[in-house]
Amino acid sequence: MDQRRTRRALAFVLFAMLIDTIGFAIVLPVLPDYLMALSGVSKSVATAQAGWLLFTFAALQFVCGPILGNLSDRFGRRPILLGSMAAFGVNYILMAMAPTLAWLFVGRAIAGVAGAIYAPANAYVADITEPKERARRFGYVGAAFGLGFILGPALGGLIGQLDPRAPFYAAGVLALANFAFGWFALPESLAPELRRPFDWRRANPLSALMALRRFGNVLPLVFVAFLYILGFQVYPATWTFYASLKFDWSPLLIGAALAVSGLFMALVQTLLVGRVVGRVGERGAVIIGMSFAIMGMIAYVFIDHGWMVFVVSALASLHALTGPSLNALVTTRVPADQQGALQGAMASLNALGAIIGPLVLTQALSAATAETIARPFPGAAFALAAVICAGALMIFLSIERRRSAPLGAA
Repeated sequence: MDQRRTRRALAFVLFAMLIDTIGFAIVLPVLPDYLMALSGVSKSVATAQAGWLLFTFAALQFVCGPILGNLSDRFGRRPILLGSMAAFGVNYILMAMAPTLAWLFVGRAIAGVAGAIYAPANAYVADITEPKERARRFGYVGAAFGLGFILGPALGGLIGQLDPRAPFYAAGVLALANFAFGWFALPESLAPELRRPFDWRRANPLSALMALRRFGNVLPLVFVAFLYILGFQVYPATWTFYASLKFDWSPLLIGAALAVSGLFMALVQTLLVGRVVGRVGERGAVIIGMSFAIMGMIAYVFIDHGWMVFVVSALASLHALTGPSLNALVTTRVPADQQGALQGAMASLNALGAIIGPLVLTQALSAATAETIARPFPGAAFALAAVICAGALMIFLSIERRRSAPLGAA
């Protein structure tokens, strides 16, 4: 594939990831009002319903990640990516017209299926990129993901002032516009001779993970990625409550801090990943990223002035080295015709982390700040997240130490 076509194809993939994330986040600010309008319930009940909607979305992504990844290994990346983007766009427009709560749940489930494009998208990037460049390009993918979580809630809050249904229409239009762009700009990246038959045994999350056992240290590395993602859920799951409990911040200030943090992450992933990997390699970048992640979480436990949040978020943003570097490291240990399956397993673990992490971490924060507690501990969730990420780092160091040990070493 020539450089011009490669750039256009990469642009489509990055826009797909950006729009997928914006589509998820853009509706969050209006969900309570939209649910109250649909079902006539109170805001507290609507908030609980919104939680189940988020669970439905993440659960379907968990199940469908390996399915789409394996389908892309069978039929190629292009039809899966374009089909997902088209379904994503049409579905959000249908959700905007939802007459009942049940319709909205069905729509959110379909969005979870169509939105599980991380596997074929990452596999596409791996297909068109030389191994030494993969970490940098996976950094771009991560930056698109992070930017979506900055733009999504801001756009949703702004557009939602017009009508609670408006963000759903906006998400649908964005997805369909990218589908139209991709129809002309996205060539197939997987050669026919590299494709393999679809196998349902590999297309369920557990089988997809178990199939990776034959690739040496891949399965332990995937587990490291899962633990890291699990700990990282402390930010989307508990940040609002943490800032409110510890610093009595307003929603505006909380949103500003999240935007600044997201900006720092995007800068790291676009400007530093390639440079750091070039100097210390993928292994070194993973170690640096996880170390800063742990230090940042510990800092959030102990800081006692609000302005310190911005300092910590700037330093802790170096954790963004971890994801793309670890992903690039894993792809070098899997054959070309298995990249879709690998990314499907990774996508399922991402979704599983998004299901388990918020439940565990919010319960930890709730228990540590209950009214019956003599000395509330608002940093409890960050302390638990630091322990989880420290475990991930220790496992990673153990894996790489064994891999680099000479034959016959004890």
